[in-house]
Amino acid sequence: MKGIILAGGSGTRLHPITKAVSKQLLPVYDKPLVYYPLSVLMLAGIREVLVVSTPRDLPAYRELLGDGSDLGMRLEYAEQAEPRGLAEAFLVGRAFLEGGPCALVLGDNVFHGQDLTRVLERARGRVERDGGAVVFGYPVKDARAFGVVEFDADRRVVGIEEKPERPKSSYAVPGLYFYDGSVCDVAAGVVPSERGELEITSVNNEYLRRGELSVELMGRGMAWLDTGTPEGMLKAAEYVEAVQSRQGYYIACIEEIAYRRGFVGAGKLREVGESLAKTAYGRYLLSVADEAGGGE
Repeated sequence: MKGIILAGGSGTRLHPITKAVSKQLLPVYDKPLVYYPLSVLMLAGIREVLVVSTPRDLPAYRELLGDGSDLGMRLEYAEQAEPRGLAEAFLVGRAFLEGGPCALVLGDNVFHGQDLTRVLERARGRVERDGGAVVFGYPVKDARAFGVVEFDADRRVVGIEEKPERPKSSYAVPGLYFYDGSVCDVAAGVVPSERGELEITSVNNEYLRRGELSVELMGRGMAWLDTGTPEGMLKAAEYVEAVQSRQGYYIACIEEIAYRRGFVGAGKLREVGESLAKTAYGRYLLSVADEAGGGE
């Protein structure tokens, strides 16, 4: 399975901060925001990832992440000239996906939780084994700003509605989706919405119409953080700082994840840590390498 990070858009809700820099390159505490969705794909065991962004911002992503070799991964890049909807990611990434299954994660979504790896591996395994699509439902106080899952009396999914004025449940669909190899064809058949966008909800509802959509509910102990506003960025940073300072381990430390998932050896981890040794982040990597014995 391959992954796509959609990191385009103009970040208008964060202007003037984002007038000259991509939102997903802004810091969430001690890391660029894009590290968080990248870490989600890595936790799912995905090693081939396409980063989709604007022509202006792609050079910065290449400078930040490179070709992925330091992480034991393959990273590629593609342009989305204008934001025309989330489903366009599959049209932009069709050649990269080569007809195989994929996971799409939005570049401004932060996920964290003790069972996150298990949840991700289960979703990936289900799609690779049975086909179809897996999306998630996350309980929120006000679901009007999201795609919202509708259930029948037996808690079966009967619909997903985009930004409804009167939500039919409290379960929003966060920006993380797993699809089988037919997703590019499904996306190609999506008709632009009244907003003029290729909505991801239209893709999900087509899978639902086929009887091939599963919704996994995220409950207590799982965090999904919105970073679309200055307040959201601040709250996400405070959350990361609190977890890291109190528990002593780092959230979305992509080098550590690459090591623990077996993408790279401890020697590579130490090499990166030494290059950042003047920072707390680098010293943390060295401590993880020391724990492993520091060898290859």
